[in-house]
Amino acid sequence: MTYYLGIDAGGSNCRARLIDAEGTIIGEGRSGAANARIGIEALYDTLKDTADQAIAQAGLTPEQRAQIKAGMGIAGITRPGVRDALEKLDFGFASTAYATDALIANLGAHGGHDGAILIIGTGSAAQLRVDGHDFTIGGYGFPISDEGSGAALGLSAMRHALRALDGRTRQTPLSTAVTARFNHDTAQAVAWMDQATPRDYGTFAPLVMDYAEANDTIARSIVEDAAAHIERFIETIFERGAARCALVGGLAPRMSPWLRSRTVQHLCEPLGDSLEGAISLAGRPKTHIPG
Repeated sequence: MTYYLGIDAGGSNCRARLIDAEGTIIGEGRSGAANARIGIEALYDTLKDTADQAIAQAGLTPEQRAQIKAGMGIAGITRPGVRDALEKLDFGFASTAYATDALIANLGAHGGHDGAILIIGTGSAAQLRVDGHDFTIGGYGFPISDEGSGAALGLSAMRHALRALDGRTRQTPLSTAVTARFNHDTAQAVAWMDQATPRDYGTFAPLVMDYAEANDTIARSIVEDAAAHIERFIETIFERGAARCALVGGLAPRMSPWLRSRTVQHLCEPLGDSLEGAISLAGRPKTHIPG
């Protein structure tokens, strides 16, 4: 019997799902951060630990382990030398296929078929598969790109808050809430920004969304601008030949109501998650698309 193992290795955690030939989930695993930046040895240890958890839960023997076909989506795999190093690792499986975490998310969303996803989270990027060809749009890193993302919302909020402290624009409840985190002191805010990461800026995104939904004028303008970037992303995805597009990521549910209905009507719901995409990458037959 062939078994299929999917792993989603990201900056926050690493998850595994093991299924049998009939598609029944027989084991799962979870470990810590597993992107390429932690180094190949640490990455291997985390990947193996997560896989071992799923295999142990399933109760597979060493002989059965050797019948596993694995697919792993790894954040940062495009960094120079990472893929070559991964290809040299031995997990004791029948085969192991590697891809980016965005690619497995796209495969999962469309059952292994052609399609696209627009990821709206801390950052933003589109992943497409058109006629079996995989490519991305955007995703060049903050602040170069990541338009419409949580980090972009946070940066816009900080810029507005600083201008409000200067008196260059009027204060709103949003600007007051943002500067309150820095005791309404410009120097403290700028010092924080000198060290802030995209994730740090992204922590302001829920605040921006809350005030936009409460009709704060500046918050609304920030979110409307983000929505315009997202809509252009979606237009480009279809212009590049995608047959389907799903909006995914932590910020997607809150941004969707800000998109025009004519944009939303072209979107579809994801058929599955990134772990299902990793299992598809491993070689499991494609899922049927309804309709």
